[in-house]
Amino acid sequence: MNSDDKSKKEMPQYPNPYWRNSVSLPSFPKLNENIRVDIAIVGGGITGITTAYLLAKEGMKVAVIEAGSILNGTTGHTTAKITAQHDLIYDELISHLGKEKAKLYYEASNEALHFIKNKVSEYSIDCDFSHEDAYLYATSPKYRMKIEKEYEAYQTLGIDGGLLDSIPFEIPIEAALVMKGQAQFHPLKYLASLVGQITQSDGSIYENTTAIDIDEGSEPTVITRDGHRISCNFVISCSHFPFDDGKGFYFARMYAERSYVLGVKTEKEYPGGMYLSVDNPVRSLRYTTLNGEKLVLIGGESHKTGQGMDTMKHYEALESFGNEVLGIKEYMYRWSAQDLITLDKVPYIGTISSGHSNILVATGYRKWGMTNSTAASLLLRDIILKQDNPYKDLFTPSRFQADPDVKHFITQNADVAKHLIEGKLDSPMKNPENLTNDEGAVVTVNGKRAGAYKDENGELHIVDTTCTHMGCELNWNHGDRTWDCPCHGSRFSFDGNIVEGPANKPLKKVEEA
Repeated sequence: MNSDDKSKKEMPQYPNPYWRNSVSLPSFPKLNENIRVDIAIVGGGITGITTAYLLAKEGMKVAVIEAGSILNGTTGHTTAKITAQHDLIYDELISHLGKEKAKLYYEASNEALHFIKNKVSEYSIDCDFSHEDAYLYATSPKYRMKIEKEYEAYQTLGIDGGLLDSIPFEIPIEAALVMKGQAQFHPLKYLASLVGQITQSDGSIYENTTAIDIDEGSEPTVITRDGHRISCNFVISCSHFPFDDGKGFYFARMYAERSYVLGVKTEKEYPGGMYLSVDNPVRSLRYTTLNGEKLVLIGGESHKTGQGMDTMKHYEALESFGNEVLGIKEYMYRWSAQDLITLDKVPYIGTISSGHSNILVATGYRKWGMTNSTAASLLLRDIILKQDNPYKDLFTPSRFQADPDVKHFITQNADVAKHLIEGKLDSPMKNPENLTNDEGAVVTVNGKRAGAYKDENGELHIVDTTCTHMGCELNWNHGDRTWDCPCHGSRFSFDGNIVEGPANKPLKKVEEA
Protein backbone atom coordinates (compact mmCIF):
# COMPACT_ATOMS: atom_id res chain seq x y z
CA MET A 1 0.00 0.00 0.00
CA ASN A 2 1.56 3.32 -1.02
CA SER A 3 1.30 6.60 0.91
CA ASP A 4 -1.61 7.85 -1.23
CA ASP A 5 -3.59 4.69 -0.47
CA LYS A 6 -2.92 5.12 3.26
CA SER A 7 -4.26 8.65 3.22
CA LYS A 8 -7.47 7.44 1.59
CA LYS A 9 -7.89 4.48 3.93
CA GLU A 10 -6.80 5.90 7.23
CA MET A 11 -7.92 3.91 10.26
CA PRO A 12 -10.45 5.76 12.47
CA GLN A 13 -8.53 7.59 15.17
CA TYR A 14 -10.73 6.81 18.18
CA PRO A 15 -12.76 3.80 19.32
CA ASN A 16 -16.20 4.19 17.85
CA PRO A 17 -18.58 1.19 18.02
CA TYR A 18 -20.90 0.84 15.04
CA TRP A 19 -23.79 -0.32 17.23
CA ARG A 20 -23.83 2.90 19.27
CA ASN A 21 -23.58 5.16 16.23
CA SER A 22 -26.37 3.51 14.27
CA VAL A 23 -29.26 3.64 16.72
CA SER A 24 -31.05 6.34 18.67
CA LEU A 25 -31.51 5.37 22.31
CA PRO A 26 -33.63 7.22 24.85
CA SER A 27 -31.91 8.93 27.75
CA PHE A 28 -32.98 8.54 31.36
CA PRO A 29 -32.63 10.71 34.47
CA LYS A 30 -30.22 10.30 37.34
CA LEU A 31 -31.70 8.87 40.53
CA ASN A 32 -32.12 11.82 42.91
CA GLU A 33 -34.29 10.35 45.68
CA ASN A 34 -34.80 7.25 47.79
CA ILE A 35 -37.15 4.70 46.20
CA ARG A 36 -38.77 1.33 46.99
CA VAL A 37 -39.11 -1.38 44.31
CA ASP A 38 -39.49 -5.14 44.11
CA ILE A 39 -36.27 -5.67 42.13
CA ALA A 40 -33.19 -3.42 41.92
CA ILE A 41 -31.00 -4.24 38.93
CA VAL A 42 -27.48 -2.80 38.82
CA GLY A 43 -26.18 -2.58 35.25
CA GLY A 44 -27.89 -1.45 32.07
CA GLY A 45 -26.38 -3.87 29.55
CA ILE A 46 -28.08 -6.77 27.80
CA THR A 47 -28.40 -8.82 31.02
CA GLY A 48 -29.88 -6.00 33.08
CA ILE A 49 -32.28 -4.88 30.35
CA THR A 50 -33.43 -8.41 29.46
CA THR A 51 -33.90 -9.34 33.14
CA ALA A 52 -35.81 -6.12 33.81
CA TYR A 53 -38.03 -6.84 30.81
CA LEU A 54 -38.81 -10.38 32.00
CA LEU A 55 -39.60 -9.36 35.58
CA ALA A 56 -41.61 -6.28 34.57
CA LYS A 57 -43.72 -8.57 32.40
CA GLU A 58 -44.37 -10.65 35.53
CA GLY A 59 -45.90 -7.56 37.16
CA MET A 60 -42.96 -6.70 39.37
CA LYS A 61 -41.84 -3.15 40.07
CA VAL A 62 -38.34 -2.96 38.64
CA ALA A 63 -35.62 -0.29 38.70
CA VAL A 64 -32.46 -0.47 36.58
CA ILE A 65 -29.53 1.77 37.51
CA GLU A 66 -26.54 2.32 35.24
CA ALA A 67 -23.32 4.15 36.14
CA GLY A 68 -23.09 5.71 32.67
CA SER A 69 -25.45 5.35 29.72
CA ILE A 70 -27.41 2.15 29.15
CA LEU A 71 -26.09 -0.31 26.55
CA ASN A 72 -22.72 1.43 26.33
CA GLY A 73 -20.47 -1.14 28.02
CA THR A 74 -19.60 -4.59 26.73
CA THR A 75 -23.07 -4.84 25.13
CA GLY A 76 -22.33 -1.79 22.96
CA HIS A 77 -18.91 -3.16 21.98
CA THR A 78 -19.77 -6.76 21.12
CA THR A 79 -19.51 -8.53 17.76
CA ALA A 80 -23.12 -9.66 18.43
CA LYS A 81 -23.00 -13.28 17.34
CA ILE A 82 -26.00 -15.21 18.68
CA THR A 83 -24.56 -18.67 18.79
CA ALA A 84 -24.02 -21.73 20.94
CA GLN A 85 -20.66 -22.27 19.21
CA HIS A 86 -18.51 -20.76 21.94
CA ASP A 87 -15.08 -21.57 20.51
CA LEU A 88 -13.63 -25.01 21.41
CA ILE A 89 -15.73 -25.62 24.52
CA TYR A 90 -17.81 -28.80 24.36
CA ASP A 91 -14.99 -31.36 24.37
CA GLU A 92 -13.49 -29.51 27.33
CA LEU A 93 -16.80 -29.35 29.19
CA ILE A 94 -17.38 -33.07 28.70
CA SER A 95 -13.88 -33.78 30.06
CA HIS A 96 -14.17 -31.49 33.09
CA LEU A 97 -17.87 -31.38 33.94
CA GLY A 98 -19.31 -34.48 32.27
CA LYS A 99 -21.65 -35.08 29.36
CA GLU A 100 -24.80 -34.04 31.22
CA LYS A 101 -23.54 -30.57 32.15
CA ALA A 102 -21.97 -30.04 28.72
CA LYS A 103 -25.36 -30.82 27.19
CA LEU A 104 -27.06 -28.37 29.56
CA TYR A 105 -24.59 -25.63 28.57
CA TYR A 106 -25.46 -26.15 24.90
CA GLU A 107 -29.19 -26.24 25.59
CA ALA A 108 -29.07 -23.02 27.63
CA SER A 109 -27.31 -21.23 24.76
CA ASN A 110 -29.64 -22.71 22.16
CA GLU A 111 -32.73 -21.68 24.14
CA ALA A 112 -31.31 -18.16 24.44
CA LEU A 113 -30.95 -17.97 20.67
CA HIS A 114 -34.57 -19.00 20.21
CA PHE A 115 -35.72 -16.55 22.88
CA ILE A 116 -34.11 -13.67 20.98
CA LYS A 117 -35.53 -14.93 17.70
CA ASN A 118 -39.02 -15.14 19.19
CA LYS A 119 -38.86 -11.62 20.65
CA VAL A 120 -37.72 -10.23 17.31
CA SER A 121 -40.79 -11.86 15.74
CA GLU A 122 -43.22 -11.00 18.56
CA TYR A 123 -42.41 -7.27 18.51
CA SER A 124 -41.49 -7.05 14.79
CA ILE A 125 -38.08 -5.65 15.75
CA ASP A 126 -36.07 -4.32 12.80
CA CYS A 127 -32.64 -5.31 14.12
CA ASP A 128 -30.91 -6.92 11.10
CA PHE A 129 -31.56 -10.39 12.51
CA SER A 130 -30.42 -13.12 10.15
CA HIS A 131 -29.72 -16.82 10.43
CA GLU A 132 -26.07 -17.61 9.75
CA ASP A 133 -24.06 -20.78 10.14
CA ALA A 134 -21.13 -20.47 12.57
CA TYR A 135 -17.70 -21.87 11.75
CA LEU A 136 -14.55 -22.70 13.70
CA TYR A 137 -11.42 -23.20 11.61
CA ALA A 138 -7.86 -24.38 12.25
CA THR A 139 -4.74 -23.45 10.30
CA SER A 140 -2.33 -25.89 12.00
CA PRO A 141 -2.22 -29.69 12.44
CA LYS A 142 -2.32 -29.30 16.24
CA TYR A 143 -5.61 -27.43 16.10
CA ARG A 144 -7.00 -29.71 13.38
CA MET A 145 -6.90 -32.42 16.02
CA LYS A 146 -8.74 -30.14 18.45
CA ILE A 147 -11.38 -29.41 15.78
CA GLU A 148 -11.85 -33.15 15.26
CA LYS A 149 -12.22 -33.72 19.01
CA GLU A 150 -14.78 -30.91 19.15
CA TYR A 151 -16.73 -32.54 16.31
CA GLU A 152 -16.80 -35.78 18.32
CA ALA A 153 -18.26 -33.75 21.20
CA TYR A 154 -20.92 -32.35 18.83
CA GLN A 155 -21.90 -35.89 17.90
CA THR A 156 -21.98 -36.98 21.55
CA LEU A 157 -24.25 -34.04 22.48
CA GLY A 158 -26.44 -34.17 19.37
CA ILE A 159 -25.36 -30.77 18.02
CA ASP A 160 -26.17 -30.11 14.35
CA GLY A 161 -22.74 -29.62 12.77
CA GLY A 162 -20.13 -31.12 10.51
CA LEU A 163 -16.46 -31.23 9.56
CA LEU A 164 -15.26 -29.30 6.51
CA ASP A 165 -11.94 -29.02 4.70
CA SER A 166 -12.43 -25.46 3.37
CA ILE A 167 -14.11 -22.12 4.08
CA PRO A 168 -15.00 -19.45 1.46
CA PHE A 169 -11.89 -17.32 2.05
CA GLU A 170 -8.36 -17.50 0.71
CA ILE A 171 -7.16 -18.87 4.04
CA PRO A 172 -5.29 -22.19 3.95
CA ILE A 173 -6.93 -24.28 6.64
CA GLU A 174 -6.44 -27.76 8.06
CA ALA A 175 -10.09 -28.27 9.07
CA ALA A 176 -13.30 -26.42 9.93
CA LEU A 177 -16.34 -27.21 12.04
CA VAL A 178 -19.76 -25.78 11.26
CA MET A 179 -22.68 -25.34 13.68
CA LYS A 180 -25.86 -24.93 11.71
CA GLY A 181 -28.73 -22.51 12.29
CA GLN A 182 -27.06 -19.82 14.39
CA ALA A 183 -27.78 -16.08 14.07
CA GLN A 184 -26.55 -12.49 14.22
CA PHE A 185 -28.27 -9.15 14.81
CA HIS A 186 -27.92 -5.50 15.77
CA PRO A 187 -27.98 -5.84 19.58
CA LEU A 188 -28.91 -2.25 20.41
CA LYS A 189 -31.84 -2.11 17.99
CA TYR A 190 -33.11 -5.30 19.60
CA LEU A 191 -32.58 -4.04 23.15
CA ALA A 192 -34.09 -0.62 22.40
CA SER A 193 -37.37 -2.47 21.86
CA LEU A 194 -37.06 -4.23 25.23
CA VAL A 195 -36.29 -0.88 26.88
CA GLY A 196 -39.59 0.39 25.49
CA GLN A 197 -41.39 -2.65 26.92
CA ILE A 198 -39.85 -2.00 30.35
CA THR A 199 -41.02 1.61 30.50
CA GLN A 200 -44.47 0.66 29.18
CA SER A 201 -44.70 -1.85 32.04
CA ASP A 202 -43.99 0.94 34.55
CA GLY A 203 -40.36 -0.10 35.06
CA SER A 204 -37.82 2.62 35.89
CA ILE A 205 -34.38 3.20 34.38
CA TYR A 206 -31.80 5.59 35.84
CA GLU A 207 -28.57 6.58 34.12
CA ASN A 208 -25.44 8.20 35.61
CA THR A 209 -26.29 6.45 38.88
CA THR A 210 -23.48 4.40 40.43
CA ALA A 211 -24.12 1.69 43.02
CA ILE A 212 -21.38 1.44 45.64
CA ASP A 213 -22.72 -0.83 48.38
CA ILE A 214 -25.59 -2.97 49.66
CA ASP A 215 -27.12 -2.77 53.12
CA GLU A 216 -28.08 -6.38 53.77
CA GLY A 217 -31.05 -7.85 55.55
CA SER A 218 -34.45 -9.32 54.77
CA GLU A 219 -34.97 -6.23 52.61
CA PRO A 220 -31.62 -5.31 51.01
CA THR A 221 -30.90 -1.71 50.08
CA VAL A 222 -28.65 -0.51 47.25
CA ILE A 223 -26.69 2.63 48.14
CA THR A 224 -25.61 4.96 45.34
CA ARG A 225 -22.53 7.17 45.20
CA ASP A 226 -24.77 10.20 45.80
CA GLY A 227 -26.17 8.63 48.97
CA HIS A 228 -29.60 7.67 47.64
CA ARG A 229 -31.10 4.33 48.62
CA ILE A 230 -33.10 1.74 46.71
CA SER A 231 -34.99 -0.61 49.03
CA CYS A 232 -36.09 -3.87 47.43
CA ASN A 233 -36.78 -7.57 47.82
CA PHE A 234 -33.95 -8.64 45.50
CA VAL A 235 -30.78 -7.03 44.18
CA ILE A 236 -29.36 -8.29 40.88
CA SER A 237 -25.79 -7.36 39.95
CA CYS A 238 -25.48 -7.25 36.15
CA SER A 239 -22.68 -4.69 36.04
CA HIS A 240 -20.19 -6.77 34.03
CA PHE A 241 -17.94 -7.10 37.08
CA PRO A 242 -20.02 -7.54 40.29
CA PHE A 243 -20.07 -4.13 41.97
CA ASP A 244 -20.35 -5.63 45.48
CA ASP A 245 -17.41 -8.03 45.18
CA GLY A 246 -16.74 -8.55 48.87
CA LYS A 247 -19.40 -11.28 49.06
CA GLY A 248 -18.01 -13.53 46.34
CA PHE A 249 -14.32 -12.64 45.84
CA TYR A 250 -14.91 -12.70 42.10
CA PHE A 251 -11.69 -10.77 41.45
CA ALA A 252 -9.80 -13.96 42.39
CA ARG A 253 -12.14 -16.25 40.43
CA MET A 254 -12.11 -14.48 37.06
CA TYR A 255 -9.67 -12.65 34.84
CA ALA A 256 -10.26 -9.93 32.26
CA GLU A 257 -9.32 -10.01 28.58
CA ARG A 258 -9.48 -7.29 25.96
CA SER A 259 -10.15 -7.89 22.29
CA TYR A 260 -10.39 -5.62 19.26
CA VAL A 261 -12.69 -5.00 16.30
CA LEU A 262 -12.36 -3.18 12.98
CA GLY A 263 -15.48 -2.32 10.96
CA VAL A 264 -14.53 -2.07 7.28
CA LYS A 265 -15.89 -2.06 3.76
CA THR A 266 -14.06 -4.64 1.68
CA GLU A 267 -12.86 -5.03 -1.89
CA LYS A 268 -14.04 -8.66 -2.04
CA GLU A 269 -17.64 -9.68 -1.44
CA TYR A 270 -18.25 -11.15 2.00
CA PRO A 271 -19.73 -14.67 1.58
CA GLY A 272 -21.94 -14.74 4.68
CA GLY A 273 -21.57 -16.79 7.83
CA MET A 274 -19.72 -16.18 11.10
CA TYR A 275 -16.14 -17.40 11.48
CA LEU A 276 -13.65 -17.85 14.31
CA SER A 277 -10.14 -19.25 14.12
CA VAL A 278 -9.06 -21.52 16.95
CA ASP A 279 -5.29 -21.02 16.51
CA ASN A 280 -3.42 -18.03 17.85
CA PRO A 281 -3.72 -15.23 16.99
CA VAL A 282 -7.50 -15.60 16.99
CA ARG A 283 -9.44 -14.02 14.13
CA SER A 284 -13.20 -13.42 14.02
CA LEU A 285 -15.30 -12.49 10.97
CA ARG A 286 -18.94 -11.54 10.51
CA TYR A 287 -20.83 -8.86 8.63
CA THR A 288 -23.63 -6.43 9.25
CA THR A 289 -25.39 -3.92 7.00
CA LEU A 290 -24.52 -0.24 6.74
CA ASN A 291 -26.49 1.93 4.31
CA GLY A 292 -27.32 -1.08 2.16
CA GLU A 293 -23.72 -2.30 2.03
CA LYS A 294 -21.95 -5.02 3.98
CA LEU A 295 -19.82 -3.78 6.86
CA VAL A 296 -17.36 -6.53 7.79
CA LEU A 297 -16.38 -6.84 11.42
CA ILE A 298 -12.85 -8.19 11.86
CA GLY A 299 -12.11 -9.14 15.46
CA GLY A 300 -9.50 -10.82 17.60
CA GLU A 301 -6.12 -10.07 19.20
CA SER A 302 -7.21 -11.07 22.72
CA HIS A 303 -4.87 -10.47 25.65
CA LYS A 304 -5.14 -9.99 29.38
CA THR A 305 -6.20 -6.47 30.29
CA GLY A 306 -3.28 -4.20 31.13
CA GLN A 307 -0.72 -6.63 29.72
CA GLY A 308 1.02 -7.02 26.38
CA MET A 309 2.17 -4.71 23.63
CA ASP A 310 1.01 -1.24 22.57
CA THR A 311 -2.71 -1.68 21.95
CA MET A 312 -2.55 0.09 18.57
CA LYS A 313 -0.48 -2.86 17.34
CA HIS A 314 -3.54 -5.08 17.79
CA TYR A 315 -5.62 -2.92 15.44
CA GLU A 316 -2.76 -2.93 12.95
CA ALA A 317 -2.61 -6.74 13.07
CA LEU A 318 -6.33 -6.94 12.30
CA GLU A 319 -5.82 -4.46 9.47
CA SER A 320 -3.11 -6.65 7.98
CA PHE A 321 -5.34 -9.74 8.19
CA GLY A 322 -8.29 -7.89 6.63
CA ASN A 323 -6.22 -6.62 3.72
CA GLU A 324 -4.81 -10.08 3.08
CA VAL A 325 -8.15 -11.92 3.17
CA LEU A 326 -10.73 -9.45 1.84
CA GLY A 327 -8.96 -6.23 0.88
CA ILE A 328 -9.94 -3.12 2.85
CA LYS A 329 -11.67 -0.49 0.78
CA GLU A 330 -12.64 1.85 3.61
CA TYR A 331 -12.22 1.96 7.39
CA MET A 332 -15.44 2.86 9.16
CA TYR A 333 -15.03 1.92 12.83
CA ARG A 334 -12.65 0.52 15.39
CA TRP A 335 -13.30 -0.38 19.01
CA SER A 336 -12.27 -2.74 21.78
CA ALA A 337 -14.17 -4.77 24.35
CA GLN A 338 -13.49 -6.34 27.73
CA ASP A 339 -14.69 -9.75 28.81
CA LEU A 340 -14.44 -11.76 32.03
CA ILE A 341 -13.47 -15.43 32.09
CA THR A 342 -14.23 -17.74 35.01
CA LEU A 343 -12.01 -20.55 36.29
CA ASP A 344 -13.96 -23.26 34.46
CA LYS A 345 -15.14 -21.05 31.54
CA VAL A 346 -18.80 -21.32 32.59
CA PRO A 347 -20.55 -18.09 33.71
CA TYR A 348 -21.46 -17.40 37.33
CA ILE A 349 -25.24 -16.91 37.47
CA GLY A 350 -27.35 -17.09 40.61
CA THR A 351 -27.14 -16.08 44.28
CA ILE A 352 -23.90 -14.16 44.81
CA SER A 353 -22.73 -16.41 47.63
CA SER A 354 -24.11 -18.73 50.27
CA GLY A 355 -26.12 -16.83 52.86
CA HIS A 356 -27.23 -14.11 50.44
CA SER A 357 -30.32 -15.58 48.78
CA ASN A 358 -31.75 -12.17 47.85
CA ILE A 359 -28.57 -10.88 46.15
CA LEU A 360 -28.02 -12.33 42.69
CA VAL A 361 -25.21 -11.98 40.15
CA ALA A 362 -24.52 -12.70 36.48
CA THR A 363 -20.96 -12.43 35.18
CA GLY A 364 -18.11 -14.21 33.37
CA TYR A 365 -19.55 -14.65 29.88
CA ARG A 366 -16.17 -15.37 28.20
CA LYS A 367 -16.92 -13.26 25.10
CA TRP A 368 -20.22 -15.00 24.37
CA GLY A 369 -22.50 -12.47 25.98
CA MET A 370 -25.45 -12.52 23.59
CA THR A 371 -26.52 -16.06 24.47
CA ASN A 372 -25.00 -16.27 27.96
CA SER A 373 -26.64 -13.01 29.04
CA THR A 374 -30.04 -14.11 27.76
CA ALA A 375 -29.69 -17.50 29.45
CA ALA A 376 -28.71 -15.61 32.62
CA SER A 377 -31.80 -13.40 32.46
CA LEU A 378 -34.10 -16.40 32.09
CA LEU A 379 -32.42 -18.15 35.03
CA LEU A 380 -32.47 -15.05 37.26
CA ARG A 381 -36.19 -14.63 36.59
CA ASP A 382 -36.88 -18.24 37.52
CA ILE A 383 -34.83 -18.01 40.74
CA ILE A 384 -36.77 -14.94 41.85
CA LEU A 385 -40.11 -16.51 40.91
CA LYS A 386 -39.05 -19.76 42.64
CA GLN A 387 -39.57 -21.72 39.44
CA ASP A 388 -37.58 -24.78 38.40
CA ASN A 389 -34.78 -24.18 35.94
CA PRO A 390 -32.56 -27.01 34.66
CA TYR A 391 -29.48 -24.77 34.48
CA LYS A 392 -29.41 -23.55 38.08
CA ASP A 393 -26.73 -25.97 39.34
CA LEU A 394 -24.60 -25.66 36.19
CA PHE A 395 -24.22 -21.87 36.57
CA THR A 396 -24.34 -21.51 40.36
CA PRO A 397 -21.61 -19.10 41.54
CA SER A 398 -20.87 -21.25 44.59
CA ARG A 399 -19.69 -24.23 42.52
CA PHE A 400 -16.11 -25.43 42.59
CA GLN A 401 -14.65 -28.01 40.24
CA ALA A 402 -11.35 -29.47 41.46
CA ASP A 403 -10.23 -29.74 37.84
CA PRO A 404 -9.69 -27.20 36.32
CA ASP A 405 -10.54 -24.68 39.06
CA VAL A 406 -7.52 -25.36 41.28
CA LYS A 407 -5.02 -25.21 38.41
CA HIS A 408 -6.51 -22.04 36.95
CA PHE A 409 -6.85 -20.39 40.35
CA ILE A 410 -3.15 -20.94 41.08
CA THR A 411 -2.09 -19.83 37.58
CA GLN A 412 -4.17 -16.65 37.53
CA ASN A 413 -3.22 -15.53 41.03
CA ALA A 414 0.47 -16.23 40.41
CA ASP A 415 0.15 -13.95 37.39
CA VAL A 416 -1.45 -11.28 39.61
CA ALA A 417 1.43 -11.51 42.10
CA LYS A 418 3.99 -11.24 39.30
CA HIS A 419 2.46 -8.04 37.91
CA LEU A 420 1.95 -6.55 41.37
CA ILE A 421 5.67 -6.94 42.12
CA GLU A 422 6.84 -5.84 38.65
CA GLY A 423 4.76 -2.68 38.84
CA LYS A 424 6.20 -1.69 42.20
CA LEU A 425 9.77 -2.12 40.88
CA ASP A 426 9.15 -0.06 37.74
CA SER A 427 11.27 3.13 37.57
CA PRO A 428 9.91 5.39 34.83
CA MET A 429 12.39 7.71 33.13
CA LYS A 430 9.96 10.06 31.35
CA ASN A 431 8.77 13.41 32.62
CA PRO A 432 5.29 14.75 31.74
CA GLU A 433 6.75 17.70 29.86
CA ASN A 434 8.43 15.33 27.38
CA LEU A 435 5.12 13.94 26.13
CA THR A 436 3.78 14.95 22.73
CA ASN A 437 0.12 15.80 22.19
CA ASP A 438 -2.19 12.75 22.41
CA GLU A 439 0.48 10.70 24.20
CA GLY A 440 0.23 8.93 27.54
CA ALA A 441 2.92 7.22 29.59
CA VAL A 442 4.11 6.23 33.03
CA VAL A 443 6.23 9.15 34.25
CA THR A 444 8.05 10.46 37.29
CA VAL A 445 6.37 13.33 39.15
CA ASN A 446 7.73 14.72 42.41
CA GLY A 447 10.10 11.75 42.52
CA LYS A 448 7.27 9.16 42.37
CA ARG A 449 5.62 6.97 39.74
CA ALA A 450 2.58 8.60 38.10
CA GLY A 451 0.60 8.44 34.89
CA ALA A 452 0.37 11.36 32.49
CA TYR A 453 -1.62 12.00 29.34
CA LYS A 454 -1.15 15.12 27.22
CA ASP A 455 -4.36 15.73 25.28
CA GLU A 456 -4.64 17.15 21.76
CA ASN A 457 -4.67 20.69 23.15
CA GLY A 458 -1.47 20.12 25.09
CA GLU A 459 -3.13 19.95 28.51
CA LEU A 460 -1.64 17.44 30.96
CA HIS A 461 -3.77 15.02 32.96
CA ILE A 462 -1.70 13.41 35.73
CA VAL A 463 -2.95 10.63 38.01
CA ASP A 464 -1.63 8.21 40.61
CA THR A 465 -1.20 4.89 38.75
CA THR A 466 -1.88 2.74 41.80
CA CYS A 467 -5.15 0.88 41.17
CA THR A 468 -7.74 1.70 43.82
CA HIS A 469 -8.89 -1.93 43.90
CA MET A 470 -5.89 -3.80 45.36
CA GLY A 471 -2.87 -1.60 44.69
CA CYS A 472 -1.46 -2.97 41.42
CA GLU A 473 0.28 -0.47 39.14
CA LEU A 474 -1.63 0.50 36.01
CA ASN A 475 -0.36 0.51 32.42
CA TRP A 476 -1.23 2.96 29.64
CA ASN A 477 -3.61 1.75 26.91
CA HIS A 478 -2.76 3.84 23.83
CA GLY A 479 -5.60 2.46 21.71
CA ASP A 480 -8.36 3.46 24.15
CA ARG A 481 -6.63 6.27 26.09
CA THR A 482 -7.16 4.48 29.40
CA TRP A 483 -5.15 3.28 32.39
CA ASP A 484 -5.56 -0.50 32.68
CA CYS A 485 -4.82 -2.84 35.59
CA PRO A 486 -2.82 -5.99 34.72
CA CYS A 487 -3.96 -7.76 37.90
CA HIS A 488 -7.78 -7.74 37.93
CA GLY A 489 -8.79 -5.75 34.84
CA SER A 490 -9.94 -2.43 36.32
CA ARG A 491 -9.75 0.43 33.82
CA PHE A 492 -9.74 4.20 34.30
CA SER A 493 -10.06 7.14 31.93
CA PHE A 494 -7.02 9.35 31.36
CA ASP A 495 -8.29 11.71 34.05
CA GLY A 496 -8.83 8.91 36.56
CA ASN A 497 -12.56 8.10 36.35
CA ILE A 498 -13.64 4.45 36.51
CA VAL A 499 -14.31 2.77 33.17
CA GLU A 500 -14.40 -0.88 34.33
CA GLY A 501 -14.47 -2.58 37.75
CA PRO A 502 -13.73 -4.21 40.12
CA ALA A 503 -12.32 -0.88 41.32
CA ASN A 504 -15.07 1.39 42.71
CA LYS A 505 -13.00 4.49 43.48
CA PRO A 506 -11.41 6.83 40.92
CA LEU A 507 -7.67 7.45 40.73
CA LYS A 508 -6.14 10.25 42.74
CA LYS A 509 -5.13 13.35 40.80
CA VAL A 510 -1.46 14.37 41.02
CA GLU A 511 -0.22 17.94 41.01
CA GLU A 512 3.32 18.78 39.99
CA ALA A 513 5.27 20.51 42.76
